[in-house]
Amino acid sequence: MAENIEDILSDSLEILGGEGVGGPGHVQYGSLDLTVAPKEGKANTLLADHLFSPALLLAELIERGVVQVAGRRIVELGAGCALPSLLAATLAQPPSLIVVTDYPDDGILGNLKANVERNRENYRSPCEVYCTGYEWGTSTTDLLNLSQRVDCPQGYDIVIMSDLLHFDASHDVLLLALKSLLAKSPQARVYVAAGNYTTPHVCDNFLNLGLNAGLIWEEDTSCRSGDPQKNVWMGTMSVAGLDIEQLSTRKNMCRWWIGRWSSATLTL
Repeated sequence: MAENIEDILSDSLEILGGEGVGGPGHVQYGSLDLTVAPKEGKANTLLADHLFSPALLLAELIERGVVQVAGRRIVELGAGCALPSLLAATLAQPPSLIVVTDYPDDGILGNLKANVERNRENYRSPCEVYCTGYEWGTSTTDLLNLSQRVDCPQGYDIVIMSDLLHFDASHDVLLLALKSLLAKSPQARVYVAAGNYTTPHVCDNFLNLGLNAGLIWEEDTSCRSGDPQKNVWMGTMSVAGLDIEQLSTRKNMCRWWIGRWSSATLTL
């Protein structure tokens, strides 16, 4: 189970409180119109009924092109409302494929599928967008089949992991999924974002597991550099219910890493 539940939940209150357009649980970023899962059952246990700051950070990075998605195959694990992935589908130069996944629970997956379909008219060609249930640590065969493209290595060019590290008891199975899904390519990348409520030793535990599995990590520290020009929110799309100051505050409540396969791992 996630640690520091009170701290984690407090991160989401501003977005899901009275300020959001469309009422609690409603998220609008650019042309996207998203909802979070109903506050019941597994959605409540797995925190899929909230949107947290790391998803906003990754969305801003994708919007600005810091995370380059054009023509890539993307899978998002534990996607929740899938803000970062679905935003990528709306860009002028979109990915070729996006697969958003979350725990195979009716409430969680029903909401995720509704988000995918509700926004389908906003996706840019030739991006294909799919939604499927996936429990970490189980077979990835179906997901890998979706990723298959001519002249491409098996797997995904980009894996997105937004605010998953606080599930510290699940680090082993989360890493198993990542190892299977991230294409064995020098260009393949995993983007991991965590809220500051996820303590450093918990983040380090997952990162060390990744190192042992052959991944190399680079942390981007610009959000915590103290430089106002780097700390400010730099996205240009509107985010309903949050102004630049509020978005900047949320951006600075996060850490994020880029992971890639080591040269030694790629030659195995």
